[in-house]
Amino acid sequence: MALRSVKGLVALITGGASGLGHATAEHLLKHGAKVAVLDLPSSNGADVAKQLGGDCIFTPANVTVAQDVKGALAEVKKKFGRLDAAVNCAGIAPAMKLYNMKKKRMGDLETVRKTLDINVMGYINVTAYAAELFAENEKDDMGQRGVIINTASIAAFDGQSGQINVMGYINVTAYAAELFAENEKDDMGQRGVVINTASIAAFDGQSGQCAYSASKGAICGMTLPLARDFADDGIRVMTIAPGIFDTPMMAAFPDKVRNFLIALVPNPKRFGIPDEYGALVRHIIENRYLNGEVIRFDGALRMPA
Repeated sequence: MALRSVKGLVALITGGASGLGHATAEHLLKHGAKVAVLDLPSSNGADVAKQLGGDCIFTPANVTVAQDVKGALAEVKKKFGRLDAAVNCAGIAPAMKLYNMKKKRMGDLETVRKTLDINVMGYINVTAYAAELFAENEKDDMGQRGVIINTASIAAFDGQSGQINVMGYINVTAYAAELFAENEKDDMGQRGVVINTASIAAFDGQSGQCAYSASKGAICGMTLPLARDFADDGIRVMTIAPGIFDTPMMAAFPDKVRNFLIALVPNPKRFGIPDEYGALVRHIIENRYLNGEVIRFDGALRMPA
């Protein structure tokens, strides 16, 4: 079959204690998957895992620290015995300009470095270690072992001013791949999937979003080469670039701001629903022909300058 159910599959979700990561964990669990929520030790990840139920565990880690990610993946293997999908949702989105002419003030370049570390290297860490784990999976009937799904941003395409994100994703990908390596390939020759989260900021970067757009653009840019690198190993790599979703962070904005943002979305004229993001993640896992692509998920939104 071209499509397969997520029931019984094991997914790691970074940034899973809140926002889109939490919604994705909840959605996959509802459809029978087993989930490991990876988030900072200081997060409420333990409470989230307890609330979500028995097939969910919390693996505390900082995605920018390779050994943290490696340890988290070891916990996944110990608990569930394998890994089938890695979904990268962890990230930060500070807003700043590199230099403010009016105030004659340099931006905090350490914030830029931190953003790139988390939003780019974090994804790379996860991808690398996920691939290591995918290697243990047998290929399915399509020659696949696993899938990596990254979350980018429309800022990679329409980046705005004042935003700055990679090593964390890289760490998770690397160690997930290590765990995927232990999976037997399924009937399509696949061992696992890594799903990264970028942003529409990768495409529509606005004023002040230099670092954020750069970090999310990096996530988009590494999608195809990673998919090609892991093709023979049966691991898929996908990236989602979500628009504006109704997360707790968005709920904190005044109604005036929320209404302004909603007016920018052509159709449907509303914020995205987090469960819709989770549903897209599930479809990527189930549809094994999706590989090496960035999906804009934004209601046709294009951010203004």
